[in-house]
Amino acid sequence: MPKRKDLNSILIIGSGPIIIGQACEFDYSGSQALRSLREDGIETILINSNPATIMTDPTMADHVYLKPLTTKSIIEILQKHPNIDAVLPTMGGQTALNLCIEADEKGIWEDFGVEIIGVDIDAINITEDREKFRELMLKIGVGMPPQASATSFLKGKEIAQEFGFPLVIRASFTLGGAGAGIVYDPEHFDDMLSHGLEVSPIHEVMIDKALMGWKEYELELLRDKNDNVVIICTIENMDPMGIHTGDSITVAPAMTLSDSTFQRMRDMAIHMMRSIGDFAGGCNVQFAVSPDEKEDIIAIEINPRVSRSSALASKATGYPIAKIAAKLAIGYTLDELDNQITKSTSALFEPTLDYVIVKIPRWNFDKFEGSDRTLGLQMKSVGEVMGIGRSFQEALHKATQSLEIKRNGLGADGKGYKDYETIIEKLRVPSWDRVFVIYDAIQLGIPLKRIHEITKIDMWFLKQYEELHYLEQEISKYTIESLPKALLLEAKQKGFADRQIAHMLDCWESEVHTKRMDLNINRVYKLVDTCAAEFQAVTPYYYSTFEEEIETPTGERYVANDSVVTDKKKVVVLGSGPNRIGQGIEFDYCCVHGVLAAAECGYETIMINCNPETVSTDFDTADKLYFEPVFWEHIYDIILHEKPEGVIVQLGGQTALKLAEKLDKYGINIIGTSFQSLDLAEDRGSFSTLLKNNDIPYPRFGVAETADEALDLADELKFPLLVRPSYVLGGQGMKIVINKEELEAHVVDLLRKIPNNKLLLDHYLDGAIEAEADAICDGEDVYIIGIMEHIEPCGIHSGDSNATLPPFNLGEFVLQQIKDHTKKIALALNTVGLINIQFAVKDDIVYIIEANPRASRTVPFIAKAYKEPYVNYATKVMLGEKKVKDFDFKPHLDGYAIKQPVFSFNKFPNVNKNLGPEMKSTGESILFIDSLKDDEFYNLYARRKMYLSK
Repeated sequence: MPKRKDLNSILIIGSGPIIIGQACEFDYSGSQALRSLREDGIETILINSNPATIMTDPTMADHVYLKPLTTKSIIEILQKHPNIDAVLPTMGGQTALNLCIEADEKGIWEDFGVEIIGVDIDAINITEDREKFRELMLKIGVGMPPQASATSFLKGKEIAQEFGFPLVIRASFTLGGAGAGIVYDPEHFDDMLSHGLEVSPIHEVMIDKALMGWKEYELELLRDKNDNVVIICTIENMDPMGIHTGDSITVAPAMTLSDSTFQRMRDMAIHMMRSIGDFAGGCNVQFAVSPDEKEDIIAIEINPRVSRSSALASKATGYPIAKIAAKLAIGYTLDELDNQITKSTSALFEPTLDYVIVKIPRWNFDKFEGSDRTLGLQMKSVGEVMGIGRSFQEALHKATQSLEIKRNGLGADGKGYKDYETIIEKLRVPSWDRVFVIYDAIQLGIPLKRIHEITKIDMWFLKQYEELHYLEQEISKYTIESLPKALLLEAKQKGFADRQIAHMLDCWESEVHTKRMDLNINRVYKLVDTCAAEFQAVTPYYYSTFEEEIETPTGERYVANDSVVTDKKKVVVLGSGPNRIGQGIEFDYCCVHGVLAAAECGYETIMINCNPETVSTDFDTADKLYFEPVFWEHIYDIILHEKPEGVIVQLGGQTALKLAEKLDKYGINIIGTSFQSLDLAEDRGSFSTLLKNNDIPYPRFGVAETADEALDLADELKFPLLVRPSYVLGGQGMKIVINKEELEAHVVDLLRKIPNNKLLLDHYLDGAIEAEADAICDGEDVYIIGIMEHIEPCGIHSGDSNATLPPFNLGEFVLQQIKDHTKKIALALNTVGLINIQFAVKDDIVYIIEANPRASRTVPFIAKAYKEPYVNYATKVMLGEKKVKDFDFKPHLDGYAIKQPVFSFNKFPNVNKNLGPEMKSTGESILFIDSLKDDEFYNLYARRKMYLSK
């Protein structure tokens, strides 16, 4: 039965600004759903307040409303579009579901004759109301931990007395584990109970007996209106129960589950999905399994929507869950739909994996000074990476190499812990680096049984670690000259980087690479094809691995490679890696537009990225996707294989930019602004000389490499001083200091954290107004795409400021200086592509704070506000296909647009929330106002007087 004829216009609710617990995986899901519905000729209307994402691009939906996610906005849209037939709320995370429920309770859907598709309200209510969910599970024979709900403090105390400790407290109707935690003793129980009751919108908590040490699994399901159900992916958490799945290291397919238990779990999941409601769409089910021979299964929760894990599951299997879920919501059945990757099998065909994926979360605790870094039931990670390999060991190594935390993989980089007490404590208290500490513990000789006893991580995983340790010990006995081929091949098959092998052999990384090439130990690329190579796949989505040579009957030796190199002209776009504070979804937006623009210019496009949450790693965004770490060795091997015309680095944030030096050194063409210009902008001394030569003012500054030098400089520059390390992102380590004691303490701390770094000391322009400009330059002409004025004073990181487009109180004289300086700097840096420049305005003089010749955080915001595809234009300029004067720029904005930062401080209750030069926001929203008399603008401006954190 094909799609319903009565659904012609559908409203999709997005997930709003990115926060911890609800990140860009919903942007990916929503983007897929929009494309899926438009394929069927359905009119799509989107509401989402996030300007940084590709989802709110005007090309994604027929009508995009960048409005606050409130019922007031919903009513405005429904009045404007009386033809809307249905709303699809399952693609925008908990935010969209909660808004859908609120609109339902207010009778809005009924008033406008709008049907809810993809889920039903009863299903949401059953799964969110933990008491109802418990009753239903017990009724259908699914095991649940001993639990009870409390809507008062007294009731909660009674339950704790009955169950005994440890206990789990979860707040109803919350996101990312907000208000959840494990309580081991009565002292902490009262606080947790009060907090949970407070954060729950219905003031209810569920108290469970804690299943500490049980294993945790997630299943991703899809169901159609004929009640066909498929299980797309089974994900095993390496971390046992007690750590939020968003903060757990997860593995697919499940590694330590017996087949009989897996079949029971499948049946339970299908039974649960069918019992919660009669709807067609996606569902995520979580289970706990006892770590003994009995393998008892207990249900934890079920989410009747695409989840955080469904983006991961889509990338892990190649099966686009959100795309198919949207089709099911409009009436298709699974057997009518094609598998998107093979195009020859049906969507009813469950994916089979002939590889392993490992997801590791990415945290940003350094941005939240004084934060509790312990991992528990409340999610704290800001992003994630995924590694794909032929084995768990290879995938684990690739995931650790993707994290961008200055580690080269597990161990073998001289950065592990050596102290017994430290290691034991880090194993006992789950923290962000436990994935590395397990390896350190094995290296120190701590028995696996002891590690298992402390962490409750399954012995199978620990044995995999132990094998890697033994291999490292074996390799360390050799030199680069004497290392046997078989041992080098085994190390590469298990994921060890050339850098790690060089560390073991005490030689250079380049020597290991040369030896590999000489021995013909080369990366081969395999397809992610959903069917373990049983059927032909048409989608070029690859991961790398190493294989033994195959010998033909004629004696010819070769290694099978699925990636066929064409003779078309190619361009590589480097992605931005895992999301983190300072480098978020906005760079993914830029990468996607860069890929599409290069394709318009006739290039074969190649995307390299390791972030499973984003649209850039969708299998049909670029002509070829290499799901690989944005890590030198992997990129270099792909470039040697593909031989592109060049590499675009300026769209992937600091991640891609940091690789420019290596690319330049190896003679690889950087498309757009050259490495020399990128480096000049980063090197404060050279950049200041450039400013001086062009008569452009900048704050007095100096460079120090020791605390003594910094103290001497302070006498010359005068306090207050802004101290910052070189080559960092998101204002990391920046601080304003007002006396010598503060200066010395901060400099010593910075040099300890980032050794051998040059520190920049600027005289801080107290009370100055901050502004910034983004521009496109082709080496001859400069076009300024936007000038923004910050509402907060200079000294608060631009990512944490409310930025107003256009400026609201800069006079013509100041604006002209900004325009002149921007043009002069862009040309002096030989910029080809995008550039962002930040200014401080004091006493009508415009000083330069810094220039970044790359795509910036604000480019998507300006593009959305002015309704112009600036990244598309800039990419064509980089490729030399167009000049600035070839474009017909027609920016249009009535009134003002304000970029408003969004923070996730609620995850870190004891952290200093004052803003300063180090960025702390996790996302942003856009606010359009008609005039400066608007109340919201007035409220924001009144807060300008807040003190900066020193």
